[in-house]
Parts: sequence; C-alpha cells; structure tokens
Amino acid sequence: MTPIVWLTRLLVGAYPQWMGCTPSHKQRIYFANHTSHLDTVVIWTALPGLLRRVTRPVAAKDYWDHGLFRKRLAMKELNVVLIDRKGADRSDPLKPLKEALAAGDSLIIFPEGTRRPQPLPSEFKSGLWRLMRDFPDVELIPVYIENLYRAMPKGVLIPVPTICSIRFGAPLEHSPDEPKEEFLTKARQAVIDLAQSS
Repeated sequence: MTPIVWLTRLLVGAYPQWMGCTPSHKQRIYFANHTSHLDTVVIWTALPGLLRRVTRPVAAKDYWDHGLFRKRLAMKELNVVLIDRKGADRSDPLKPLKEALAAGDSLIIFPEGTRRPQPLPSEFKSGLWRLMRDFPDVELIPVYIENLYRAMPKGVLIPVPTICSIRFGAPLEHSPDEPKEEFLTKARQAVIDLAQSS
C-alpha cells in the first residue's frame, strides 16, 4: 500500500464492499454521493492497486489545484482530472473527462456537483447523462460512501477518526436514448438503494 492508502485506511477505514459487482479491468465510471473533501481519496483507495493505476478521480480545480500538499496529492498520487467549476472554459466543461475516457481511463465522479453533509445524495446534475450518451459502452457503477460526512464535516481540516465503508453496486443499465431526467433519477436511486442496503 502507498502511504496515502495506508493513512486513509488508518483514519477512516474506507473498506470496500462489492455488493453488485466485483473489481474489474473493464472501463468504468464510478459515480457516488458527495459528502466531504475526502470522498475522492476514499473511493480511489478502496479500489485494488491495479485498478487505481487506471482510475482517475474527477476533482474541482479551485480546491485541488491550490496548496502544495493538495496539489501534489491530486496530481502525483491520484492523477485527478481537474474541472473548472467557475466556468472559465465554457465551450465544454466535460472536455477533460471525455479525453480521459477516450484514452481508456476509468473515472470517479460525483454527479451532485458539490458536497453536502447528509447521508443521501441530492439531485444529480446532467454530466453523468452526457458522458453516458457519448461513451455508452463504459460501465456505470453506483457507489455509496457511508459515514464519511461525520469524519470530515465542512470546515474541518483534519479528519476525525471513524469507520466508513464504500459500497459498490451492480452496473447501471442504460441506453444512449434514455431521457435525461429519467436516467438521472434512476442513477440517483441506485446510490440511495446502496445506502439502504446495510
């Protein structure tokens, strides 16, 4: 285990539960609820080592591109795909994600768009739907992060030691022809179902 994996396991556990799928080298988009700045790290560390090498978390540039430690962690350890939430590139904000998928990488994304300290996810934004339409052969794996919002609530810099688990669900059935709202509701419900499966 790398130091970041070891430290994450020590502080918050981040133990994976493969409930509807198994680790696979198939190209995937893992989509999850978003409750803290640690979400990116805990899903990535929950993956087996060989999968971590080809799985890139999607992260906000305005947070992860600042500060020496954060920037090094994001770029050198996690190999994140940075997105500009402030809209500097209005042509296509999903362009970096599409480039990563086109290169064969898997992604970790948070369709809510912003973190919320609550157990269940809020409404999903349209990014996941747009990626699904452009890359219909990529597997979509719902993920539920349990208890992490207690470990690092908003404003806290150092995580409170606790135990969280990461539940990986069954691949979401999908079609490029699905209406946006129908698809997003179904995707969000898949994460909620994992939350209620304890």
